[in-house]
Amino acid sequence: MSTKDFIEKDYYKVLGVPKDATEAEIKKAYRKLAREYHPDANKGNAKAEERFKEISEANDILGDPKKRKEYDEARALFGNGGFRPGPGGASGGNFNFDLGDLFGGGTQGGANPGGFGGGIGDVFGGLFNRGGATTRTQPRRGQDIESEVTLSFTEAIEGATVPLRMSSQSPCKACSGTGDANGNPRVCPTCVGTGQVARGSGGGFSLTDPCPDCKGRGLIAENPCEVCKGSGRAKSSRTMQVRIPAGVSDSQRIRLRGKGAPGERGGPAGDLYVVVHVDAHPVFGRKEDNLTVTVPVTFTEAALGGEVRVPTLGGPPVTLKLPPGTPNGRTMRARGKGAVRKDGTRGDLLVTVEVSVPKDLTGKARDALEAYREATAGEDPRAELFQAAKGA
Repeated sequence: MSTKDFIEKDYYKVLGVPKDATEAEIKKAYRKLAREYHPDANKGNAKAEERFKEISEANDILGDPKKRKEYDEARALFGNGGFRPGPGGASGGNFNFDLGDLFGGGTQGGANPGGFGGGIGDVFGGLFNRGGATTRTQPRRGQDIESEVTLSFTEAIEGATVPLRMSSQSPCKACSGTGDANGNPRVCPTCVGTGQVARGSGGGFSLTDPCPDCKGRGLIAENPCEVCKGSGRAKSSRTMQVRIPAGVSDSQRIRLRGKGAPGERGGPAGDLYVVVHVDAHPVFGRKEDNLTVTVPVTFTEAALGGEVRVPTLGGPPVTLKLPPGTPNGRTMRARGKGAVRKDGTRGDLLVTVEVSVPKDLTGKARDALEAYREATAGEDPRAELFQAAKGA
């Protein structure tokens, strides 16, 4: 991508966040868009794939505090009117300059006429990957990879190690990453190995673009490799055993450093991002770090009180004491029987009481209830309800 593209592209707009967005807001916006436009969810949709690449590119810049600072400074300097040429190619200060000198450290007669030393490209080199021919030979970090995994409810609570098959671009094994079948590519004569070419835009400006002949590699394969077609990169797949920590929640995104695509020229590998999906459980639910369960009790247990056994996830049952007069829907707490927290402690098990009404009654049970109804005939549990309705 050219310097001009970097300066003019509004990454904040790509992610839909304001320029003063916090790191958390940027991360949240990226995750939402990445899930929406991920290639796995939009198979065969070229527009969605291009949008996903644009979103990932924006996150790569704005998600890194150093790159974001350089990007903001570059846009403030060049994108909002800084160093704009005046009539005849002169700037407001009535001197001519070449943007290629600013970013590439170009000189005239052995001296830099602008007095910028190594060029402003040295300042923003980390962001734009500019700064002269030496930049192309520097190590390059591998791409980040995003994958998905589905866990059972119990695996999510207790943690699990799962096999994960991933596909990524890595140096072609057939040509050792050179792109040449004989392993001996030549330096591109067009860009002289820099991978970039300058183009004039009028008014004294000079911008750089990826070399069209070598596609930005700086090398040309005389005998292109049949596997990678001269690109030096090939699609590879591998299976990894990935440890998912205990206590993960549905849709959580886990970052595994250095587990992404291999780097180039000795550069570090990218990161692997795993989006976790959790299946529902037939008995238990989850509320943050707490587990939830609904336990049926009889009318007599709720009215007279008693002890009830409650199941736990993966452990022995616990016994809770039900106080007399327990209402339907009351929630009690079994401490330490919930999900695992980041610090290793556990949340609680929230037990909700549900009074069970028998469908069939024996003669003795029916007689007992009839006697109870006669004994409580003077009580109206709905009296306060009607009084409140009249007063409203």
